[in-house]
Amino acid sequence: MCGIIGYIGNNTAPKILTESLKKLEYRGYDSTGIALLDNNSRLVIVKASGTVNNFKKKLDLNKLTGKIGIGHTRWATHGEPNNINAHPHTDCNNKISIVHNGIIENHQEIRHSLEKSGHKFLSQTDSECISHLIEEYLNNNDDIEKAIRHTANTIQGANVVVIIHKEHPNKLFCFKVGSAGGLIIGNGNNEMFVSSDIPAIIPYTSTVTYLSTNEIAIISSEKVEYKNLEGISITKKTNTIEINRDSISKGEFKHYMLKEIHDQPQAITDTIGSRVSFTDNKIKFEKFPFTNQEIKEFSKIILIGMGTSLHACMVAKNWFESITRIPTEVDNSSEFRYRDIILNEKSLIISISQSGETADTIAAMEKFKSSNSKQITLSNSPKSQTSQIADYTIDIRAGLEIGVASTKTFMCSLTTLYLLSLFLGEKRNSLEKTKITAQLSELAKLPRIISNMLDNQNQYKIIAKKYYPYSNFLYLGRGLNYPLAMEGALKLKEISYIHAEGYPAGEMKHGPIALIDQNMPVVVLIPKDKMLDKMLINLNEVKARNGTIIAITTENTNYIENLANDIIFIPKTSDELIPIIMSIPMQLISYHIALNKKCNIDMPRNLAKSVTVE
Repeated sequence: MCGIIGYIGNNTAPKILTESLKKLEYRGYDSTGIALLDNNSRLVIVKASGTVNNFKKKLDLNKLTGKIGIGHTRWATHGEPNNINAHPHTDCNNKISIVHNGIIENHQEIRHSLEKSGHKFLSQTDSECISHLIEEYLNNNDDIEKAIRHTANTIQGANVVVIIHKEHPNKLFCFKVGSAGGLIIGNGNNEMFVSSDIPAIIPYTSTVTYLSTNEIAIISSEKVEYKNLEGISITKKTNTIEINRDSISKGEFKHYMLKEIHDQPQAITDTIGSRVSFTDNKIKFEKFPFTNQEIKEFSKIILIGMGTSLHACMVAKNWFESITRIPTEVDNSSEFRYRDIILNEKSLIISISQSGETADTIAAMEKFKSSNSKQITLSNSPKSQTSQIADYTIDIRAGLEIGVASTKTFMCSLTTLYLLSLFLGEKRNSLEKTKITAQLSELAKLPRIISNMLDNQNQYKIIAKKYYPYSNFLYLGRGLNYPLAMEGALKLKEISYIHAEGYPAGEMKHGPIALIDQNMPVVVLIPKDKMLDKMLINLNEVKARNGTIIAITTENTNYIENLANDIIFIPKTSDELIPIIMSIPMQLISYHIALNKKCNIDMPRNLAKSVTVE
């Protein structure tokens, strides 16, 4: 989950590394550091606990030199966030410096062995094993490349590492083992960049290569040599990335999260894009790998994801069952991977990982690859690791999302899943043509509806000012809106640090009702749909216990005014699409409450954008 940057070229490395780390801070901000080989061939390391801005206060860029260096912004897994545990780490002789993303599962065994050999460790991290392990192999007469390969083969788990060595001042080294986060190598003009994510290098180059599992790269300013872990040279494909550079800026918005909430009308338009022909009401997924006969023979769908992606799966379960008439399950990726589930060639696994690098989702996909089940993955990074495992990748087309709390990626995941359910339903003849036409017509209205909803946020500001002092919230919903209750609670927890729980409304009487009093605001998702009468009963139950109710309901819904303390009205749309519309209040309530609490909205504590460890 950490942010990695590396540079080698003719420009000033300290400035490039520092600027790039700021763009990677959403991946981790417990501590920050850089290591340089300066113009006098000295290894110089500067690091600090806290944010990149805190780190920059320790820097005097005018005094730092060097044309090669590595940098890191950390999300702590081993050892508390402090200067000593911050990356980069070195060996005993201060010749080697490394930055690392992942978890070394056998680090205690390695550390114990190295300490017996005389190595002195300074930090509590697993990462420091890497620099000492390389040193040990060099002491045993390996050359630098062989020492790095031996190190990569020794450590267990999913890991990405970038290395500089004082005696090799014209080379960067990196390797990737297991299902660790991505590593991108950018090719500039007589300069090269290494990064864990695109935002750090997009100002400098759009020509990139993706390092795959069990590969090593030896990088100079003019070229890159790729090898596998046996030392055999391999050829890699170069890609041209297409990202709007303006999307990296917050523009007029105070936070990336708010900007990305406002990006959603365009993001949904892009998601629908060329996939829908509104002239003949056809849905098309380019190069879809399964035949109509295979689609008709699907006997089971399993949707897997984590966090916000899991909530999207929970919504989509209802769509797939009602539209495709295929029995559908939902599971958390970290639980699914340990199930002894029965799958075969007629099973379809649909995974969602917005980064494409979520460790548990990748592990689940890999485990069940041998079952001969079909696999589709949804991602906002279509060339990431999940794409290498799945039979087919669907780009959700949300565009770059910097804020740690997912907003537009959630909306685009929902939109894509809905399109996929309609597409499969049509192929299976389980959905009438008139129904497809009606639903696509409603879908086409979404960008305009959401844009109108975002025009006036005064109601959210008023509600936030009233409720931000509270310490606990309960969110209730039924059917398609139960997952949205969970998503609303998750958003509030993530960015405001308020304890919140999302529950199916029918479950309230089986425990949570004991918590309800005037100090427990209850957010009730109660659109005017087939569940309305049932939800009104739940509102009355909360009201009878002096509960404070925030109701989110469709315009012109009766009876709500007499029960709720505050009401947010949403526009009318088809029942199937209400969860997409309902996402907007979930996001804005959380945002404005966190704003009132003066929380770090884009970088909430203890969280990272891409969870590449278990």
